Amino acid sequence: MQRHVLVSLAVLAAASLPIVARGQGPSPAPGGGPLKIAVINSREIMQRTPGYAAAESLYLKEVEGYRTEVQKLQQRLDSSVQALDQQAIALSPAARAAKQKDLQAMQQRMEQRTNELQDKARQREQELLSPLQARVNSVIQGLRAELNYSLILDADAAGGLIAASDPALNITARVLQRLQQAQ
Repeated sequence: MQRHVLVSLAVLAAASLPIVARGQGPSPAPGGGPLKIAVINSREIMQRTPGYAAAESLYLKEVEGYRTEVQKLQQRLDSSVQALDQQAIALSPAARAAKQKDLQAMQQRMEQRTNELQDKARQREQELLSPLQARVNSVIQGLRAELNYSLILDADAAGGLIAASDPALNITARVLQRLQQAQ
């Protein structure tokens, strides 16, 4: 959410693009009619989906707690390093080596905890987004079937599948309208 980690709704229909044969135009869509394609902006849809703002707020609040914990661990490590630097001259080589070993262990524990918290944040984000994504996907699939689209492409998809499209193909507003109605 904060990182706008949104699962892309790239291709929502299981239709294949038409094959162009030698000297012929594209093959017709299943059912004999022309191939109907639409475009959506998944990022806009997710951000405007009812419940997204509350989920994002909750997620950011939880992540802030994780961030605070990591900052405290880092401060503790920094103060231990500073204390060792101040005591280094007075310590025997064996004592200094033992303290350095303790600092390395502390650093490893901090890195491990940081990784655990990052995993926890990713899992929580998925828990919060999955129901919203399922609802959005259901609405898009419903519109695809109702309006007889063969393919719906996501203009926000990673990899940039769409360089340009006719604005008339964009059904983002329709998807948002259906999501609002379903609320």
